Amino acid sequence: MTGGAYTYTIRKGISEVLAVDLIEYIVEEAYILIPVLYVIGVFLKWTPKVPDWTIPWILLGLGMIGGFFLGGMTLNGILQGILVAGATVFTNQLYKQTKDKDDDDSLG
Repeated sequence: MTGGAYTYTIRKGISEVLAVDLIEYIVEEAYILIPVLYVIGVFLKWTPKVPDWTIPWILLGLGMIGGFFLGGMTLNGILQGILVAGATVFTNQLYKQTKDKDDDDSLG
């Protein structure tokens, strides 16, 4: 018996738990920042002079700034920005990993 299906089930389960728990902590007003940061991240990815490793850090900073505007200059505003940036990067990784899995399945 191979561990492929079992490993996939565990990964899928952990991803679903993380996605649900993370979104519960984000206030409804901050949801708009997720697609905004995602689009900014896509544009940054297409920019040749921006190294890939800096994109999550840039999104984190922009998320915190967005959190300031939505939640005020409070700790909660900063935390909302961090959570929104995390949700954005997490969503992107889920998309990429699922797309890569589909590409791997089509090869075999």
